[in-house]
Amino acid sequence: MSELQKKWAKARLSNTMQAHAYAPSQAMGTTAMPIPATTLQPPVGLPDFNELDEEDEDQFGSLSSIPNHPQDDDSSSASSVSSTGTVIPSPGRALFARPQGVPTRSSLDPIPWTTYFERELFLLSTDGTITYHVYLTSPDPPTPSTTNNPAPGAKPSTGGPLFVTHHGAGSSALSFAVLGSEIRKRLPSAGILSLDARGHGLTTITSPSPNEPTDLSLGTLSQDLCNAILLTAKAMSWPDIPPLILVGHSLGGAVVTELAYQPLLPPSVSLLGYAVLDVVEGSALDALQSMQTYLSTRPQGFHSLKEGIEWHVRSRTIRNSVSARVSVPALLVDTTTTTQPQQQPPSTKVSKPWKWRTDLSSTQPFWQGWFVGLSKKFLGQGATGLGKGAGKMLLLAGTDRLDTELTIGQMQGKYALQVFPEAGHFIHEDLPEKTAVALVDFYRRNDRSALVLPPKVSELLAQGRRV
Repeated sequence: MSELQKKWAKARLSNTMQAHAYAPSQAMGTTAMPIPATTLQPPVGLPDFNELDEEDEDQFGSLSSIPNHPQDDDSSSASSVSSTGTVIPSPGRALFARPQGVPTRSSLDPIPWTTYFERELFLLSTDGTITYHVYLTSPDPPTPSTTNNPAPGAKPSTGGPLFVTHHGAGSSALSFAVLGSEIRKRLPSAGILSLDARGHGLTTITSPSPNEPTDLSLGTLSQDLCNAILLTAKAMSWPDIPPLILVGHSLGGAVVTELAYQPLLPPSVSLLGYAVLDVVEGSALDALQSMQTYLSTRPQGFHSLKEGIEWHVRSRTIRNSVSARVSVPALLVDTTTTTQPQQQPPSTKVSKPWKWRTDLSSTQPFWQGWFVGLSKKFLGQGATGLGKGAGKMLLLAGTDRLDTELTIGQMQGKYALQVFPEAGHFIHEDLPEKTAVALVDFYRRNDRSALVLPPKVSELLAQGRRV
């Protein structure tokens, strides 16, 4: 800059400062008094402008303003502001926290069954060979049609339905715990009855010998489910068995279909419908070919229940951590409780004491019999049981699971189909809310007590009405 330019700039700056000093008094209509030059403070020196620094601050803010200690205040005043106006959230906002849907190790504590069910029952069979273990939440009882003092406008009620559930191979009755709770949120009058199949959960075989191979044939399992329903009604002193909705997952789907297909339930029972969750004859038989490979690759045991729950969630076997916390503990058994570890040498102590309760490999002789002919039975072809006129629903995790026979039946409207592509094999555990909505809607479509029939001609004539 030349000397002439410097003088011009200084003169321009001096005139500007004097104009600002006189401006307030002029605005008020008073005579401006001259201000001594010594009272004017020179402007504060500004740092040299660096465009690169400005861009860095825009991106990252002022890093020196972030406190190094944790802060609990989540208000806006607890945030730091950079020189360029970028707001930096305080550590209390948990900017990089794990999303709520992903469970942490501290949130994998088991949840007791009492959170979801009213009671558990141990039901001894009539021949004394097996003790069934079931979880139960009772439905609302029916309201009598005639009472001594009927309330004005009161209508008789048939009571709530009973959703009877059967789990898949290797699972337990608690796999339906969260689903049952979701059903009752949408249908408070409903009851839930969930059975531990023989060889699973807390159901025990007392005769002839516990060491003999467990009979897991389809006919035996379906008869067990029928016995559990009848014994529960007897234990609860129900005058009549409530209207039933059968729900089965995987192997359980084959069991409830067999129960509806065969004449096992008494004719007095009202079977409204049965729902099958993610099992189709064709795809099930194909999957059996790789079942032994899957069983050989999964862990043979766990150090703790938490570790077992964590494996199910992280492997996406069960994609809902809440349901896993309820159902997984029933799948494992602590082997140290059946022995005396203090009397064993250190070399024989079990490193992973929590083992699988059910040995799925030993059930291989029954695999084919579970699923052969399932599609035909599900569609009710040749049925002699109560399922002949009952509603049918199939819930799948993908349409690729449908075989030819079911595809044709669905196009003919023989059953309701719903697909949840975002779920895994355990649909009812992965998506309990959506499954509950589907089941409640299914019940309402098949609830015969809700049908409103037109009055009979004789009743109209008796009332003096013209027909």
